[in-house]
Amino acid sequence: MEKLLLGIDIGTSACKVAVFNLQGKVLSQSTKEYRVYFPHSGFVEQNPNEWWESVCTAIKETIVSSKINASQIAGIGIDGQSWSAIPIDKKGDVLSNTPIWMDTRADDICRETINRVGFNRIFKLSGNSFEPTYSTPKILWFKKNMPDVYNSTYKFLQSNSFIAFKLTGQISQDLSQGYGIHSFNMKEGKWDDSFCDELGFDRDKLPEIYQCHDVIGEVTGVAAAQTGLVKGTPVVAGGLDASCGTLGAGVIKVGQTQEQGGQAGGMSICLDSAIAHQKLILSFHVVPGLWLLQGGTVGGGGTIKWFKQELGAFEEIEAKAKGLNPFKVMDEEAEKIPVGSEGLIFLPYMAGERSPLWDKNAKGVFFGLGYNKTRAHIIRAIMEGCTFALQHNLKTAEEIGVGIDKLVAMGGAANSRLWTQMKADITGKTINVPTSDTATTLGAAILAGVGTGLYKSFDQAVEDTIVITRTHEPDLQAHARYKNNYEIYLELYEKLKDTMQKV
Repeated sequence: MEKLLLGIDIGTSACKVAVFNLQGKVLSQSTKEYRVYFPHSGFVEQNPNEWWESVCTAIKETIVSSKINASQIAGIGIDGQSWSAIPIDKKGDVLSNTPIWMDTRADDICRETINRVGFNRIFKLSGNSFEPTYSTPKILWFKKNMPDVYNSTYKFLQSNSFIAFKLTGQISQDLSQGYGIHSFNMKEGKWDDSFCDELGFDRDKLPEIYQCHDVIGEVTGVAAAQTGLVKGTPVVAGGLDASCGTLGAGVIKVGQTQEQGGQAGGMSICLDSAIAHQKLILSFHVVPGLWLLQGGTVGGGGTIKWFKQELGAFEEIEAKAKGLNPFKVMDEEAEKIPVGSEGLIFLPYMAGERSPLWDKNAKGVFFGLGYNKTRAHIIRAIMEGCTFALQHNLKTAEEIGVGIDKLVAMGGAANSRLWTQMKADITGKTINVPTSDTATTLGAAILAGVGTGLYKSFDQAVEDTIVITRTHEPDLQAHARYKNNYEIYLELYEKLKDTMQKV
């Protein structure tokens, strides 16, 4: 029988599960949504057990719909959203919802820790700034505000390591997710025990670190019954969603750059050394010996989804009448509007903003509204604003001498030819588009393929699976026209940031 690979993606709004053959072709896939909780201002949580329930359902559906034999699945890889802090006890029970990457409850703890330990010392070891969205402040928040949970915690897990634990019963921490915890030595890829103490949490609450393609265990009988998988199927440690997506887009060489358009936006530049910027994010790649200099923005596909949900009744009706996806209708509307949206500019800070602003109080703004502006102007301005956020991160990387040539697009937004061309025009960079929707789950599956020996190397895996489907060259005239709006975009935040703190 043909050997297959299973990729699992723990996203912010849903999990995705896909079965691939060794050529990277999707044989079947399923998506299952779960809830995001907002119990208090600054609190953004999810229930890891709901992730697991959705994963079980999605795996079953994927296997049934593809009519494959589950015994064909030769390996399982898992990727997940960053900066979780999932407290489990020695029995493996979840003790609390996990704050997710948008959560900013630990802002005061960040200030206290920076004052006590020193920003430069933290940054020198970890290669990352000390922000409330990372895992470390969340762990410290549990210790301060929920001491019973903290004291009962055996290990704090990340999103992918939690699903790996549910599948195998084995506790792990993959290398690429280590960056969320600031006692992680970014150059050496290991925990600094003494710095755990200095930051204020117990080293023994952190799992041991594995390479992302390491087989950490096998599917247990209990997990097999819950998912429809075969007991004994190998499971690898997996990795950060952005890093797996970078691999699944074929970015494994120094200087190659992935840009993502999922729920959130961002970019990942492939490096062969740990080059850090205080306003960006640095992590290990899931590919050994490489790092990723990343920019992560709140504005991405989630902004367009918000528009569709709250203001897109017309597009929903049009889509139904035309037999189209509502997002395709939105593309058609936005395409009729000139470059620059005739002066309408959108700041896509819908839940504060991550890099390079790191401002939890940043607010979404439409600037330039008038009676001459239409729904189509708003849609296009949203796309342009999210792309300005991407450009802001790319320009920030240039400040430390990290430049890029071409971009590789991934995520649902890459399905939009208009939006992808817009990104080429605004950045002035050529953009290649591989199989966009499946890059992240494909990256997770490739890790399983390498870990189980089905691929001899990452180079072979990429060569066998990644196909560029289209290329977007920048329109330099459009690039010149966008520069004015981009400068206003930057200026608006600088002039409004103090006011934003008051709302």
